[in-house]
Amino acid sequence: MSELEAIILGFVQGLTEFLPVSSSGHLTIGKEILGIESSNLTFEVVVHAATVSSTIVVFWKEIVALIAGFFKFKMNEETQYLLKIGVSMIPVFIIGMFFKDHVEALFGSGLLVVGISLLVTATLLMLTGIIKPKEHKITYRNALVIGIAQAVAVLPGLSRSGATISTGMMLGVKKEDVARFSFLMVLIPVLGEAFLELISGEFSTAAAEMNTMPLLLGFISAFISGLFACKFMISIVKRAKLKYFAIYCALAGLFCLASLLF
Repeated sequence: MSELEAIILGFVQGLTEFLPVSSSGHLTIGKEILGIESSNLTFEVVVHAATVSSTIVVFWKEIVALIAGFFKFKMNEETQYLLKIGVSMIPVFIIGMFFKDHVEALFGSGLLVVGISLLVTATLLMLTGIIKPKEHKITYRNALVIGIAQAVAVLPGLSRSGATISTGMMLGVKKEDVARFSFLMVLIPVLGEAFLELISGEFSTAAAEMNTMPLLLGFISAFISGLFACKFMISIVKRAKLKYFAIYCALAGLFCLASLLF
């Protein structure tokens, strides 16, 4: 992977991370277009860590408030919110611990898996305009179900934010509440994955089949574009009708499948 390719893919990752269109799917599409072949996920871990870092920068006041509330050692609103995030992490923890190799194999499956997953994402987003239960706050049960949606969304092409936000909306959670929960619940799993890669010894330029500079440039590019996306595009996720994202995902999915035929 060249430095320019790393910048382009990092930019794509940052912009698509916070929209329900699948950042991993777009990374796969980008690699196919650029002709990059690599089964190692080090670059993906790096750019995901970059966008999580941009999320921390944008939400730092809320994160500090949650931590401060937690260390009051009372069952207050902040503590309950963090416990719900903890519950949401259980499914993805199980997937990461016991099915990591299978997930990594799927990331090397190319446009077929991505195309199908994008169509599934489109279906989930479209359902939010059909299923409209009464709105209520996030419960522990809802947090677990949203967490299951996040765990399933490890499939390339199945949007994590799209799966979690649409699942939450179909459970009756307000779009703005589930959007906030969706962006905060991913912090620990992604940073945890990056940490495990680091201490495992697999996190190296040799394993990633690239030099240090492309990884660094990919991180910076994803962080900057992610910062922009998190600041200016989260409002789009909150206010816009998700059917427009559904249409985009459907077209992208069909493009992926059609490209395999021609």
